[in-house]
Amino acid sequence: MSGDSLDPYVDLYAGRARGLIVSEIRALFAVANRPEVVSLAGGAPYVSALPLDEVAAIVGELIAEHGAQALQYGSGQGDPVLRERICDVMAVEGVRGTPDDVLVTVGSQQALDLLARLFIDPGDVVIAEGPTYVGALGAFAAAQADVVHVPLDDNGLQPEALREALGRLAASGRRAKLLYTVPNFHNPAGVTLAASRRQEVVELAQRYGVLVVEDNPYGLLGFDHEPLPALHSLAGGRNVAYLGSFSKTFAAGLRVGWVLAPPAVREKLVLLTEAQILCPPALTQLAVVRYLEAMAWQEQIKVFREAYRERRDAMLDALDALMPRGCRWTRPGGGFYVWLTAPDGVDTKLMQPRAIGQRVAYVPGTGFYADGSGRDAMRLAYCFPPPAEIREGVRRLAAVLEDERELAATFHRAGTARSDGRQTHRGEVPGPAIP
Repeated sequence: MSGDSLDPYVDLYAGRARGLIVSEIRALFAVANRPEVVSLAGGAPYVSALPLDEVAAIVGELIAEHGAQALQYGSGQGDPVLRERICDVMAVEGVRGTPDDVLVTVGSQQALDLLARLFIDPGDVVIAEGPTYVGALGAFAAAQADVVHVPLDDNGLQPEALREALGRLAASGRRAKLLYTVPNFHNPAGVTLAASRRQEVVELAQRYGVLVVEDNPYGLLGFDHEPLPALHSLAGGRNVAYLGSFSKTFAAGLRVGWVLAPPAVREKLVLLTEAQILCPPALTQLAVVRYLEAMAWQEQIKVFREAYRERRDAMLDALDALMPRGCRWTRPGGGFYVWLTAPDGVDTKLMQPRAIGQRVAYVPGTGFYADGSGRDAMRLAYCFPPPAEIREGVRRLAAVLEDERELAATFHRAGTARSDGRQTHRGEVPGPAIP
């Protein structure tokens, strides 16, 4: 052990420990949770929309009637009845699977970690949307992957950009192992992969031998239309690992998710699970089973949708009314998030302490890129605060952005003064809401 280091264990750590990174969102918790701060940062589900007394009753009955089972070890693959119910849930979105090919995980985050452990050696390439989910970046960083971002636009992942990225890698003698995508109501961008693009994405992945990791926690939370075909369905289950979670449609605190994977992959994921945690918690799995069997869970999802729709509308209305010139943002059709691009010259990472000082929190765009991009953007979450609080948070944020925009414009004018003393001015350039 090194005696002159701030960390005396630095010489003992494995090389992969260098890939451990601090989440931009977790780092915000201490200040974002202060009562005077309006937090548009965290993606906490609105669990108060649940009939909590009824949930309490079914959990109490579970312990009273099946406590010996609920408080015991279970199968490494997960409770077999829960795996059957998961197939029923997936069928609502047209995803077909068998209980044998489902692995229950501790949230879908564990599924990401397992897949990274199974497929990624240090330096292997993962393709991910830019921006992408911060938790996925953490899992890939821990596995020491080389993340290559492919841009989004208002219709989701751009197939032509994906084709170019795969071609460049092949030309340089490298191969992407995984394509990570959140096709529905994207975290953080809020956009949805257009139906017209989905088949092309599947075909490109198959052509280049890339496993698609389809992360779909928000698919049942659409406001305007029926769910689009899953990539797993379009691929006939080949070459796609489908991730789901009850965190957004029931209760995040139970930490119950799953992965539907091809049989050979599933077998290895079960072995990794047993090495990592022995088995997922029996109590939370059986609580989900009881909930799905005893309660009108599809009606409850409609309640969640309406709560999130009301909050989405409050945020979009406030953005439309209050945001300064030069801001652009996505208009999500479901899920939890809006992605806002700031006016030219505004650095949302540097601006963050000033926003906190004005009692509003957001997540800077840098947290959603592996390469530090996204300094001109931010993620705004509308899922948890009530509509009035959302409007107040947007009002505070708009004031901070206006000050930053004017400051950036002043420095730009000073930096672009012509030799004859006249000023040049940079006009607004129209473009998509996703950089």
